[in-house]
Amino acid sequence: MNSNKILNLLKNEETKIETLKTLVKTVDPKIITAMIKLFDDSRIEVRGEVFSTLFLNDNNISEELINGLKDISKSVRAYTTLVLANRFENNAIPEILKLTDDQSGLVRTCAFGALGHLGYKPAKKKLHRGIFDSNLEAVKSASYSLTRIGEKISHTEFEELKKYNDPEIEKILKKFD
Repeated sequence: MNSNKILNLLKNEETKIETLKTLVKTVDPKIITAMIKLFDDSRIEVRGEVFSTLFLNDNNISEELINGLKDISKSVRAYTTLVLANRFENNAIPEILKLTDDQSGLVRTCAFGALGHLGYKPAKKKLHRGIFDSNLEAVKSASYSLTRIGEKISHTEFEELKKYNDPEIEKILKKFD
């Protein structure tokens, strides 16, 4: 099937999901980019299928994925970050680091989580700073990522986390003991 036909099928609500399932081996940059843009789709089923298709693709598609980190859509930036982390695309780390300062709390949350998933210890300063993020989910993600890289937290950071009185943060704090 040619690229234009596939791109049209990806635009059609009725054929989108079934088409995505067939694209796990594609290397066509236009198709990869179109799939990445579908992270902005309103349907969770579509976003999930995009994630699976990109994650399972054994080809080198990191250039298109890294380009997705610069997309105008916070959903595209966030979910592409997760795909890159789950594919262990260490070449994406410099761009993921930039996303820890993104205007979107969702994107910062995913960036902090990705850095922890990748075990990227040089990100420890950004992760420590994430404890003081304005978004609670980003705080949780940064804190958990610090545990994943074996980093300790200061008394001030500990107190900052305690003030949330959140069950998930309580579990994370136990990992620092």
